[in-house]
Amino acid sequence: MAIECLVLGAGQEVGKSCVVVTINGKRIMFDCGMHMGYDDHRRYPDFSLISKSRDFDHSLDCVIITHFHLDHVGALPYFTEVCGYNGPIYMTYPTKALAPLMLEDFRKVLVDRRGEEEQFTSLHISQCMQKVIAIDLKQTLQVDDELQIRAYYAGHVLGAAMFYAKVGETAMVYTGDYNMTPDRHLGAAQIDRLELDLLITESTYATTIRDSKYAREREFLKAVHECVAGGGKVLIPTFALGRAQELCILLDDYWERMNLKVPIYFSAGLTIQANMYYKILISWTSQKIKETYATRNAFDFKHVHNFDRSLINAPGPCVLFATPGMISGGFSLEVFKQWAPCEMNLITLPGYCVAGTVGHKLMSGKPTKIVLDKDTQIDVRCQIHQLSFSPHTDSKGIMDLARFLSPKNVILVHGEKPKMVSLKERIQSELRIPCYLPANCDTVHIPSTTYVKAHASNAFIRSCLNPNFRFLKRSKEENSDQVLRNTNSTAPLQVNDERVAEGILIMEKGKKARVVHQDDLLLMLRQKKHDIQFGYCCAAQLDNLEETGDRDGALSHSDKCSCLQLLFKELSNYFSGVNIQDLGEHLQVESFQVSVCLKDNCPYRIIDSPRKEAATIFFCCSWSAADEKLAREIISAIERFNLSDNLPCKNSK
Repeated sequence: MAIECLVLGAGQEVGKSCVVVTINGKRIMFDCGMHMGYDDHRRYPDFSLISKSRDFDHSLDCVIITHFHLDHVGALPYFTEVCGYNGPIYMTYPTKALAPLMLEDFRKVLVDRRGEEEQFTSLHISQCMQKVIAIDLKQTLQVDDELQIRAYYAGHVLGAAMFYAKVGETAMVYTGDYNMTPDRHLGAAQIDRLELDLLITESTYATTIRDSKYAREREFLKAVHECVAGGGKVLIPTFALGRAQELCILLDDYWERMNLKVPIYFSAGLTIQANMYYKILISWTSQKIKETYATRNAFDFKHVHNFDRSLINAPGPCVLFATPGMISGGFSLEVFKQWAPCEMNLITLPGYCVAGTVGHKLMSGKPTKIVLDKDTQIDVRCQIHQLSFSPHTDSKGIMDLARFLSPKNVILVHGEKPKMVSLKERIQSELRIPCYLPANCDTVHIPSTTYVKAHASNAFIRSCLNPNFRFLKRSKEENSDQVLRNTNSTAPLQVNDERVAEGILIMEKGKKARVVHQDDLLLMLRQKKHDIQFGYCCAAQLDNLEETGDRDGALSHSDKCSCLQLLFKELSNYFSGVNIQDLGEHLQVESFQVSVCLKDNCPYRIIDSPRKEAATIFFCCSWSAADEKLAREIISAIERFNLSDNLPCKNSK
């Protein structure tokens, strides 16, 4: 069996994560995201590739969502309520709680503020979430009789999970987004050591190795402090959930220590709801936050306040967290338009920005102007500060995870192609693991190993326990050494007991697989045993035949019989490690038998080249299928002997 991976999103790009994996006939969609950089047909995955008839309920066994970010869940209401998927959807409890907030906030930005056509409604979001089945960490959930899934802690954002899926003996892990190092409010990703056929991992920072977290925090705090001390305003575009909480904890603590009075604002009312869920779901946060929870909730910020739109152009310094991140639209873009032309102000970008967004343009250089559309152009005179506070793991973390899990294959998604190529080469050269980086709409076929548990019959077990003696003739050197060591030893044979389990695997629909002895199978089929024997009559050319035979060169009966004895000597010398038995009428090795053929028209005789029959002696050979290889070797040897003086029958008279 094979694993088939159809990449509908995040193939050689960051955005609209969506991978459909088929494992032994079971089909799973991992993530159903949207692309934040597009507003045309490229925004959503091409769901028609799953089913041309759009019968998604029969084409998919389940959908799994790894976390609440829009590039992983943003297309889900559209897929369920517009495209018509009604099957099971799995995600963790925090993701189920927070995803509707993210989806509704995006819908409002899209429709109410930007005036775009509505892709899904508030009712669609509600109806979609009613289909969701929540799963806890390390809970093994049986989707059906064959498919089981399990969630593992991924860090990244609250509720993010890696998912393990297994069908039969074939298993895989889809990481979604994850972080291998802990931060202030979340722990590091954790997963068991698993036997995997496939690991599908994000590769956002495929070639980046980040410096220490504390150095990055100091640099960020210094840049913010210098800006507000000079009377400037700081815009931190971020999503309402995730990095926002991380940076709020950092700034709130710094403001307290430095006794700063400059206001810190958060623009989104959504954050009030988000922080409420963070307080409720404290068990999903970092160990430090859980330990201090009894005395102080880290999400009760002393210096962070709600922002009113009337304060955009208010005089004086401030720090503002504005959504969405990447400055892809919404309030963060509105504030950017007002603050970017002022040299005193600072825009700090704390995470990854998708291509096509304003944030990505700012990170790609130091532009003096940003063109939004044919009617809108923004002068950029403010300071631009980029810091990697991204909750994604870096290249070291990806390599560490791949090394720890040691899967048979790796697929890279959610990254930029040039960097993914470099990481692929590292995985293949350092870890010796086949690695793939498919583009969107590509399909990758991964071979998998299938193990079948089978019941063994009593007759089969008994046959495995029976001795299977093989007699190997010692070489002359071995015999000499043995005689020197023990003068009483005269045994010329070496006896081995090579037990071979030979059985028949029976697989019947609806029944467990069985391994039976051939006698069991005959009883089941009500048949008698039939032994198949192979036969071949090989020709041997004899030299100096005129000295041994009649005037016409024909061998007498006694001459032909004496040749068998000479053949025995030659074969014994040639196959020194094989026990060849001389039984008078014929020679025997295992099931292979050879005798002098006295028939003029033997049915097993094939003469493929003209030769004088008088100068020829024939040996009749027979053997069973089990000894086919041995038979070929002996026959080949006999025919080679016959082309020289290897059988000097003239000396046997």
